[in-house]
Amino acid sequence: MTARTNNRRSISLAALLVLGVPLLAGPAIAAGNDATYRAALTGSSEVPATTGAGTGDITATFDPAAKRLSWSGRYSGLTGPVTAAHFHGPAKAGENAGVLVPVTAASSPFSGEAILDDAKAADLAAGRIYFNLHTAANPKGEIRGQLERAP
Repeated sequence: MTARTNNRRSISLAALLVLGVPLLAGPAIAAGNDATYRAALTGSSEVPATTGAGTGDITATFDPAAKRLSWSGRYSGLTGPVTAAHFHGPAKAGENAGVLVPVTAASSPFSGEAILDDAKAADLAAGRIYFNLHTAANPKGEIRGQLERAP
């Protein structure tokens, strides 16, 4: 091997490191931009409020690069089986709004994911999305919680 060959290899290795490391780090950096949201689900948060003993919680993570919202939640003490579950918005706490994302939550715990368009992502970031669970006894919603950004 000549000195020239060794220099070319050194330059090639250096170029690979300079160009390759940021590419490998890119997904890790993007993952660091994920935002986590949480909501406690209660009947008193429904509009109008319900009086049942149901409670629950949901945690959702939004990946802005993929526009993916992933969630997991749980509930107990409802008046009956869940007949529907949704993310609703745009609405502040105390306001009602239409369905944004339907959710399968026939049993607890539950989880899922969906892709959000830019408007829904903006509503999420602004705190204008809530989650609720519906039952036959409370078809407009039995327990609900406003998604708030976790620290």
